[in-house]
Amino acid sequence: MPAQANVRAEISALIEHKDLPALKKYLEPWLPLDLAPIIADLPIEELAALFRVSSREVAATTFTYMPLEAQRKVLRALSQDQVAALLNALPPDDRTAFLNELPLDVAMQLLAMLTPDELHVAQSLLAYPEHSVGRMMTLDYVAIRPEWSVRQALDYIREHGFDRETLNMVYIVDEAGHLIDDVRVRRFLLSPLDRPVRELMDGNFTMLSPIDDREKALELFQKFDRVALPVTDENRKLIGIVTVDDMLDVATEEATEDIQKLGGSEALDEPYTTIALSRMVKKRASWLVILFLGEMLTATALKYYEGELEKAIVLSLFLPLVVSSGGNAGSQAATLVIRALALGEFKLRDWWRIMRRELVAGLSLGVILGVIGFLRITIWSYVFPNTYGEHWLLVAATVSTALVGIVLWGSLMGSMLPLLIKRAGFDPATSSAPFIATLVDVTGLIIYFTVALFIMRGTLL
Repeated sequence: MPAQANVRAEISALIEHKDLPALKKYLEPWLPLDLAPIIADLPIEELAALFRVSSREVAATTFTYMPLEAQRKVLRALSQDQVAALLNALPPDDRTAFLNELPLDVAMQLLAMLTPDELHVAQSLLAYPEHSVGRMMTLDYVAIRPEWSVRQALDYIREHGFDRETLNMVYIVDEAGHLIDDVRVRRFLLSPLDRPVRELMDGNFTMLSPIDDREKALELFQKFDRVALPVTDENRKLIGIVTVDDMLDVATEEATEDIQKLGGSEALDEPYTTIALSRMVKKRASWLVILFLGEMLTATALKYYEGELEKAIVLSLFLPLVVSSGGNAGSQAATLVIRALALGEFKLRDWWRIMRRELVAGLSLGVILGVIGFLRITIWSYVFPNTYGEHWLLVAATVSTALVGIVLWGSLMGSMLPLLIKRAGFDPATSSAPFIATLVDVTGLIIYFTVALFIMRGTLL
């Protein structure tokens, strides 16, 4: 495949010479999926020329693969009639997703350009809650009757399946449109033509409600390994389907949102490169302020132990080492637990099993770091005498013991806090790694100085 820059240059040259027949011929071999990222950066005039020369179906399909900013640029480049034709040709789920990203007044203007039938479809989908299955479903599916023969079913699929979203699954409905079953197309292709459709049914299917959250839909797609799932109303009447391509977009968005939250920021809800700088600062500032206020408790804790620090100033040398180790352990645990929870590897009722694992893991990690810390102080004391004073052995014991306690505590905090947040009905990803680290920093100071008072009492303290 030619490099994108070369393709873009060829397209620009053809447009500049106004050779529209040659341009149309040049674009014929290209799939919309491959063409969309190449033309997204073209000047607005060239984009307009491209969409004018393309067929309605190709233009609509290419449009769905373009980034939001490029889609907006295309609409600005086209005439009102051309915009209307493009919007009416878009698949209902892709059109709903696009309109959902626009300001309300702009979306209303575009809705007014739809035909009565398409307007009814668009309004019915937009009426469902945001992030619900209803916003993502499409009405482009094939449904047949159980009393038909395989021959009749295949004839119907040939007649009505050309412009459907997917033909991998065929849905069986009764006279009133209630869903009875779904059957893979290959079963029709491999069955005798006179065999009744009813004999292909096994009753093994699942369905979604239009008000279901998209995360639930994602879980069902992963569980049943389907390319499409039917959507039914409260009376089990088939009203649409959700396809796996939309679920892949959901999986990407959910993973991106969780990663951004885990990093100590609100979800951006827009690409990093296109979000307004002021909005990005606002989303990041809120968490930074909360973390900053939390870290101020560290100063309060240090003030409380000011006397101990004055008596044994050597303890301050290991403060960053000891406290950060607990925060790192907590961040690790939180990340692993949140991801496992998102993948459905365990349920909230399994919290005791998670706690037991982190008790063992935290203790093991603490002992490993504690031994390393003890050896480090011991070796330095022999190589560089008087580095930590005459009571260096007590310092080594304090640091190593504190490391065990703080790493164990950090692991427990990092694993249990996401579960508590989930139990309260919130997104566990909000227990971000910096948030866990901040909490462990404050409590780690208390553990550190408590151990120091216990071990060093009567000597340095």
